[in-house]
Amino acid sequence: MMMLTSTVFFHGGVIPQRYTCDGQDASPPLAWAGLPAQTKSLALIVDDPDAPDPAAPRMTWVHWVLYNIPPGAGELPEGIPAKALPQETLQGQNSWQRTGYGGPCPPVGRHRYFHKLYALDTVLPDLNSPTKTALEKAMRGHILGQAELVGLYQGVR
Repeated sequence: MMMLTSTVFFHGGVIPQRYTCDGQDASPPLAWAGLPAQTKSLALIVDDPDAPDPAAPRMTWVHWVLYNIPPGAGELPEGIPAKALPQETLQGQNSWQRTGYGGPCPPVGRHRYFHKLYALDTVLPDLNSPTKTALEKAMRGHILGQAELVGLYQGVR
């Protein structure tokens, strides 16, 4: 069974401030295990379906898009800069219209942040900094397995 874990928060737990816009905005450490044997690459999408207000969500805010992560990498260390991503890993665009990690920054209420890891049976072509939607379309028919880690965060504003 595929698993995605972090050493700084557990599934359903609170994401520490360090990994948010109220802290250092560093990406949290993530590790995976139990990948299907035929996995050729991984994709990671981190998003918040509770934007802008969990009481009246109107959109899903995308925080991080990565793909073609080599399955053997095993983890993404805390605060990983683009130049240190595992070889072959490509980035997509987040909702700030840039690549890279953008931490939780909820304007109101406690939001849920879904860290979704997909095991793919292929290495995707260079999609030229795709949006989450474009990546999901490219992954269609290639997903062997999926793992999810949900963290919670409420801003200090």
